[in-house]
Amino acid sequence: MTLQRPRATARADAIAPFHVMDILARAQALEAAGHDIIHLEIGEPDFATPAAIVEAGVAALRAGHTRYTGALGLPALRQAIAQFHRARWGTPVEVERVVVTPGASGALLLVLGLLAGRGDEVLMADPGYPCNRNFAQFCEARAIEIPVDAASGFQLTLEAIERHATHATRVVLIASPSNPTGTTIDPDELSRIHAWCAARGIALVVDEIYLALTYEGDEHSAARWDDVFVINSFSKYFMMTGWRLGWLVAPAWALPALERLAQNLFLAPPTPAQHAALAAFEPTTLAILETHKAELRARRDFLLPALRARGFAIPVSPQGAFYLYADCSALSIDSQAFVHRLLEQAGVATAPGIDFGTHGTARHLRIAYTQPEPRLEEALVRIDRFLRP
Repeated sequence: MTLQRPRATARADAIAPFHVMDILARAQALEAAGHDIIHLEIGEPDFATPAAIVEAGVAALRAGHTRYTGALGLPALRQAIAQFHRARWGTPVEVERVVVTPGASGALLLVLGLLAGRGDEVLMADPGYPCNRNFAQFCEARAIEIPVDAASGFQLTLEAIERHATHATRVVLIASPSNPTGTTIDPDELSRIHAWCAARGIALVVDEIYLALTYEGDEHSAARWDDVFVINSFSKYFMMTGWRLGWLVAPAWALPALERLAQNLFLAPPTPAQHAALAAFEPTTLAILETHKAELRARRDFLLPALRARGFAIPVSPQGAFYLYADCSALSIDSQAFVHRLLEQAGVATAPGIDFGTHGTARHLRIAYTQPEPRLEEALVRIDRFLRP
């Protein structure tokens, strides 16, 4: 008898691979073979989770806090998040509108599961974070990737949204600061987009994962409006990537459906991580995190002019996050091949631009300044040798 294997769905087949993970796997293989690799490919800071957060997590485990919380999260943590919004960004967020999620990815899945379905369209910037389009496709909606460039600071504008909107548009997704460019959206432009969406019953979703890592200008949170979906995370600013914890601030009308979705998709966020995150908002912890933020800014200020001097075109200085989105077309016509050669020949791992969309991405790469400055200096030495004729 001939055995037949099950067939994967078209939904699964439509999800594009994350090419940077291939770079990471190869980099780790080279390290295992004894090579020294400078990791500038993954969006994960090199700083350890602050000790107070770790100790709170350990204490939670020892105290037996290993059972489920409610689907929307630990009440004390929801309250702490609401207070953080008020204290840092001046946004009076009601605790009832805060949803704790398994990472920001869990928040994005909840939002798109609520708002987008078959035949619906989700507007987003290209280049942009790849999971945005993949999650839309997973919900059987269409990801409408709008080309953006240096002229708009790699951010969506109302005019661009109006050109691409149709009767099927259900969601506009903004990321500020963005991945991969690190650029922020002008608050007045965001206000115009918000007003346009509100007048048409279109949901505005704002990714603020890197908001607390804004280096220039004020940190403007879209949670100042109570009809916007705002996604945030404990991964980046709070240095808790592996703890898998994020949050969502949602309009009040959406909470019953979001709770049902959360109950069925992931039941509850990880309990020990939630107890640990309570320590993230302590003044001593925030002081440590601000020190890390200052170090990231110093790395940006060191690496940005150095890369420009070596032929990488970075027309817009990133205002936040920890990425440089660099055009390498003066050095190579194929950034993916360039990224692979840079890893193999120089031991410097970066992310290929093609991970982030199709608009000009084949000539770009993303460099994460998530290593100490001496390692960045060594990366530049290796890049110089690599580029030498």
